[in-house]
Amino acid sequence: MSPSRRRQCIDHVVKKFDVSERLACRVLGQHRSTQRKVPKGRVDDAALTADIIELAAQYGRYGYRRITALLRDAGWLVNVKRVERIWRQEGLKVPARQPKRGRLWLNDGSCVRLRPERPNHVWSYDFVEDRTHNGRKFRMLNVIDEFTREGLAIRIDRKLRSTDVIDVLSDLFILRGVPGHIRSDNGPEFIAKAVREWIAAVGARTAFIEPGSPWENGYCESFNSKLRDELVNGEIFYSLAEARIVIECWRHHYNTKRPHSSLGYRPPAPAAVPWPAAPPKPAPPATSDVADKPTMH
Repeated sequence: MSPSRRRQCIDHVVKKFDVSERLACRVLGQHRSTQRKVPKGRVDDAALTADIIELAAQYGRYGYRRITALLRDAGWLVNVKRVERIWRQEGLKVPARQPKRGRLWLNDGSCVRLRPERPNHVWSYDFVEDRTHNGRKFRMLNVIDEFTREGLAIRIDRKLRSTDVIDVLSDLFILRGVPGHIRSDNGPEFIAKAVREWIAAVGARTAFIEPGSPWENGYCESFNSKLRDELVNGEIFYSLAEARIVIECWRHHYNTKRPHSSLGYRPPAPAAVPWPAAPPKPAPPATSDVADKPTMH
């Protein structure tokens, strides 16, 4: 029980049973000095609260653990319990957890899963759809490295075919090398003969998931859900060009700044200079990173 709670209990006992404060403290095992001293908050509580509220407003789908990681990057020496206390004190909303999903199991009890062991070991890719303001549909081809969780590319166009898949992968192969395996679902763009033959020709191997088992492509599905939850569901895109710019900025933020829980609340590919720059103590309210936002001329 916290000291403040004990203090409230002693006051309640004194009033209800009409006993002395000395006796009530003795029964509850609390020193009488705790009834005299009023707890004082830390001098930087106001600045820390302002930073938490600012970051929570900027990243509305982040919980207090990711906010803690961003605060530490900003120079705050703060633990997660203090941030959680302020988080709940301010009535901030914690994002709901995703429901757990099962795995695909064989008869011998083994789980069908190719697990990444190093960078460039297993890549995965998948499609996500959305619409611009005029109702026209556009598609996003997302490619990630399953080991580092880095979003390697997001290709956006009204229509994406097997030739576009090859085009995106060939650019990535030139920049990053050929991965050991490429995981995907069984969509026509992925199982097309041209795609399978091209991947085999460059020295990689395909790893198709079982039909109707999206959890086997869990890393890419997780990336897709974060893209929707943190950006696409809250944005109105008035043109395809605007969608490309905004989504590419989000991908850069995801790779270099966004804390990832499975990586110890570090980003997949942190930037050389931490963001935001370490502020003096106490810190002013956090501000948005204007460097990554496109400017319109």
